[in-house]
Formats: sequence, structure tokens, C-alpha cells
Amino acid sequence: VAKNRRGLRTTFFTCTVRLVVEGTEVGATQESHPEPGVVGSNHSQAGGGHGSSISGIQIVTFKWHHVEAPYLIALWILVAGVSKMVVELNHSLTSVIPESALLIIIGWILGGIIYGADKMQTFTLTPTVFFFYLLPQVILDAGYFMPNKLFFSNMGAILVYAVIGTCWNAATVGLGLWGCWLGGAMGDIDIGLLQFLLFGSLIAAVDPVAVIAVFEEVHVNEVLFIMVFGESLLNDGVTVVLFNVFDAFVSLGGAEIDAVEIIKGIISFFVVAFGGSLVGIIFALLISLLTRCTKNIQIIEPGFIFILGYLSYLTAEMLSLSAILSIVFCGICCQKYINANMDERSVTTVRYVMKVLANGSETIIFVFLGISAIDPAVWVWNTGFILLTLLFIFVFRFIGVFLLTWILNKYRLVPLEFIDQVVMSYGGLRGAVAYGLVAMLDENKFKEKNLMVSTTLIVVYFTVMLQGITMKPLVTWLKVKRAAVTELTLAEKIQNRTFDHMLVAIEDISGQIGHNYMRDKWHNFEERWLCWFLMKPSARKSRDYIFNIFHQLNLKDAMSYVKEVRATHQVRESHDNLILQDIVPSVCLDMHEQDLTMRESEDFNAHHLLQQHLYRGRKQVLEHSKISGNEVQEIFQRTMRSRLESFKSAKMGVAPAKKIQTKHQKKDKPQKVRGEGTFSPFLHVRPHSHPLIGNVMCMLCNVYVMLCHF
Repeated sequence: VAKNRRGLRTTFFTCTVRLVVEGTEVGATQESHPEPGVVGSNHSQAGGGHGSSISGIQIVTFKWHHVEAPYLIALWILVAGVSKMVVELNHSLTSVIPESALLIIIGWILGGIIYGADKMQTFTLTPTVFFFYLLPQVILDAGYFMPNKLFFSNMGAILVYAVIGTCWNAATVGLGLWGCWLGGAMGDIDIGLLQFLLFGSLIAAVDPVAVIAVFEEVHVNEVLFIMVFGESLLNDGVTVVLFNVFDAFVSLGGAEIDAVEIIKGIISFFVVAFGGSLVGIIFALLISLLTRCTKNIQIIEPGFIFILGYLSYLTAEMLSLSAILSIVFCGICCQKYINANMDERSVTTVRYVMKVLANGSETIIFVFLGISAIDPAVWVWNTGFILLTLLFIFVFRFIGVFLLTWILNKYRLVPLEFIDQVVMSYGGLRGAVAYGLVAMLDENKFKEKNLMVSTTLIVVYFTVMLQGITMKPLVTWLKVKRAAVTELTLAEKIQNRTFDHMLVAIEDISGQIGHNYMRDKWHNFEERWLCWFLMKPSARKSRDYIFNIFHQLNLKDAMSYVKEVRATHQVRESHDNLILQDIVPSVCLDMHEQDLTMRESEDFNAHHLLQQHLYRGRKQVLEHSKISGNEVQEIFQRTMRSRLESFKSAKMGVAPAKKIQTKHQKKDKPQKVRGEGTFSPFLHVRPHSHPLIGNVMCMLCNVYVMLCHF
């Protein structure tokens, strides 16, 4: 047996080595003499048997080129996730340095390792990967989770900053650099006026990824956040449109540009911007209509959101429109209707998956921004060009923000303060959008492309790191109003809605058509036509505001009753434990079993109290229990009597223990105590959580008491 085993081992080892060696030789032969039109040995064998023959079956082969692309993608996603995990390990560090800056530093380290191993940078952030696979997820997430009311309330100011402010920054930076170049501050570089304007348009892109990463950590107030975030979101679309217009001018040549071409460029700017927004709105309507019909296929309805959102981006790109504005307005316009149409589990799935994709894309973007810098081939240094670019983007942004805010404050009901203007000016962070645009430049048309790439990288690192690190101390030092951590209560929501209706009535009475009047007209149009067309009938019924308020009040009462029972039970348990410790100090109990018993008693008491005090309809009672009308009346009287007793105990400041009797226990006869035989027919009950319901309960109790007396 031992000899047979050794013989089998020797034979298996010999066959394995022979097959591996033969497979290596065959693979080398096929790689050195490939057949025309054939890729890989497996395809050649399956294609018709014209490849080189093998003498044996290969047990294990190594086919790296077969899985190279998907393997690298999965590996880089894993590296990005691990990088984010490493960044989040030390919260004291992330509270000082923004997460985006730390990810860029990790990118530097990874880039140095790759360059040291390959002696060249084999991995960089290409414009195709960025604009087609990474950026759409981030922009869709930003649009989908946009606070609509706050965004559309400040829509005018956001458009002014995004359109006029971006054009101002692009023109002033480009003209300023061109003037300094004419003055000889940059030396001998081959850049003309149109190329300076094109560089000014791409460097004016305020990156929403960097803005979100920094301002969410700072927690500024809502108005300031929506101003900076909304401007950066729409600013990207405007920047891409300006970039394409100036790129066309550069391709056309300065000698061929006349007044007609300039007018065409201006018209193209507005057509591309508004056309992209219209494409996004059309796809938002299509998504809403599809989710209206997904009652029987709820398992796949979240997929429609991502597929159609991405198709809106690609469709706008195909039509040479603004793809960023398209996916922004697609996310903004569809969120209300799809949240109402879809199942609650589908809505939760969409939210979590969208956040996962957006955060993963942001992490990959910042890591590759750091990796792309470790490449000596792209670095060209020009001190004058780089320093003047950093100076101009700060100075002209401050001038533009203060100038536009001075004009807007004349028409705003609540003007933007000086401190808010400083934060808005300082919050113009540049990011991957500017790098993606500068990487798209053609080296044949732009002789100084590497200089522009180097300057853009320095601007991105300077703004993300320096401004990101100093943003939080600046906000604290200026005492900027922070965002409220708690959510609005029901009374505050009702009060805000009441004020909105009052403002609409004041505008209607005074004969003025203002912001509130237009919002009310849009609300009426939406309720009458859009909700009927885009929402399911069941979703429209659930939008009954009175029913929702009643439901919330009922839940609030139930929670308050449960809290009262648990508080009373905890007091009793603590008192009983003190007595046990005094009597039997050496008792050792099973804490897990004691905790389970305590929880069961708490749940039982809470269930009994809720069943006793909360309202149940007569029809519901009769359906679930076969009882007669007299028994229903007896149950009602007993419930009202117990409620009166609880009201009396609350008035006297005593919380008596309630004994839950079973049907096998005999009821004790009530003992009449002096002073409790009669009481006033008008009771002062405890205040209710809602004044209206409290008054109704008081009135019902008093009526019942009067009926009992008579």
C-alpha cells in the first residue's frame, strides 16, 4: 500500500509538472506567433482548430490578460474603500483636516509606490473615466437629495452666482493673465488671448464634490449652504458650456471670429444650458411615470432611478447639451414623485445605494487626483503664471461675490450678511472638474498644455487643503450661524405653513405678484395636474394632511404612554431592589434572565395600557371579538372610569400602581374612602400633547361625569 501511494504521488507530480511546462511552452509559442484575427489560445482552439496543438490537458493556467481590466477596476475600488476606512480611523485628525485632503495625501503615497515600481505613472484619472463613470453618480446624488423648497426659494440668487458669477470669474481671470503676459510677467510662453480665456473658464469651476466634503463637516446654516452648494452644482454645467464655446473659438482661430460668431457663441451658451435642463426634466417625468406602474415589480423599481438618471446624462452629452445640468434637474424633479410612488423598502434601497455610489466615486476621484500628480511628464513650472493664477482666482471671486450680493440684497427680503459673503467667497474650492477639463485639451492646439495641467493641480491642492483646513476655524472665528441639529416639531411645521399662507394672502390682497404668490400657483397646478398624472392613486390618498397630522399625534400619544409606564416600572424596580438589598444582601441573580423578565413585564404593561387608552372603532372591536352591544357599553364605561381615575391621580400628583387582573381572579370590592364619594362634575384634567385634542378629551370626560351624576 505504501509503495502504491508513493507511486501515485510520483506519477501525479510528474504529470502536473509536464502539463504546466507544456502549457507554458504552448502559450509562449502562441504569443510569439499569433494567428491573424485570433486572440488567445482558447479562442483559437474553439474557433476551428487552426492553432498549435497541445499534447495534454492543462490543469491550471494563468490568464492575466483575460481578466486584467475588471480585476484592476475591482482592485482600485477596494483600495479606495480601504483608504477611506484608514482616513476615518482617527476622528481627531479628520476634525482638523478635511477628508478630501487626506485622500489626496493617500493618493500621493500610492502614486509614489506605483512610480517607484514601474518608473512611470501607469494609472491616472482620464477625462473619459471621470466624466462618464464617476461624476454622474455624484451629481445625481446631489440633485436627488437637494432640499427642493430651500433650493427653489433661493433659485434667483443661485442662478445669478452660477451664471453671471462664473462668466465674471472666467473673463477676469483670463483677461488678467493675458494682461500680465503682455507685461512680460510670465516670460516666453506660447499662449494667446483665446487660450487664456479658455483656461480662465475651466479654472473657474467650483467643484461640488469638494464643497460638499468640506461644508458638511462645518455645518453652516441652511441658506449659506444652499447658496454655495447650489452655485457649485450649477456652476459646473455653466463652466463646461463656456469651455466648449472657447474651445470652438480656439479651433476656429482668432482671425475668423467676427460679430456673427460671437452672437452664435452667446446663443449656443443659453441653448446648451437650458436644453440640458429640459432633457433632465423630461427624464424625471419618465422616471415618475415608470414608478407609477411598478406595483407588481417592486423588486426592480429602484433600478429605473439609476438607469434613467444615467441615460439623461448620456442623452444630453449625445445632443451636445449640458449633461451636468441634465442629471441635476433630473434628480431634483423626480425625487418627490418617486418617493411617493415606490414602496418604502425601495425608497430606502435607492437612498442607500445612491449614497454608496456617490461616496465611492468621491473617494476614487480624490485618490486619483493625488496619484495623477506623481508624474514628472506633466510638470512644467512657471512661477509667474502659477502665482498670478492663485492670486486672481481669490481676488476676482471676492470682488464678484460682494458685487453680486450688493445687487441682490436690494431685492432680497432677508439680505445676506457680510460674514456670509466672506464664507461664500472663501468657499470657492476647485476640484476634479477643472482637472478633467484641462486634461481634455488637445496638445496640437495648446502648446502649453502641461503648464495648464500643472497649474490646475496646484490650484486644486491649494484650495482643497489650505481653504479646507482653515474653513472650520474661519467659521468659528466669524461666528457664522450654524445649522440646527434637531428636526422641526409638528407645531413648528404647522406654524411655518400658516405663515406661508398668510404671506400669499397678503400678496393677493395687495395686488402684488411675488415669490409666495408664484409658489402658491405652482403648488395648485402641481396638486391638480402633476400629482394626478405622475402619482399612484394610493399615493395621492396618503397625502391627506389632516390624516397625516392625526396619525402623527396618535403615535406621539402612544410613545408618551409607553414612556410613562416604563418610568413607573423602573421606579418600582429600583425601590424593590433597595428592599431586597437591605433584607438579603448576599443574593446572586442571573442578570440576563432578570433583564428578560423585566422587558417582558414592561412590554406587557405597555401593551395593556395602549390597548386600554388608545381609541379603537366599534366596528373593529366587533370584528375581532364576538361580544354583544351591552358588553361594548360596559367596556366603554369601564375604560372611561379608568381614564377618570388616571386623571384624578395625575391631578393629585399620585401615580397608583395598576393591577392587571385575569379572568380567573376575583375582583376586589372597591372600598369607599371619605372624601371620594363625590367630586366636582367639572374636572381639571392633565394637559394633552396637543391643545385641541386635550380640550376635546376634557369636554368628553366632563359630559360623561355629568351623565353619571344624573
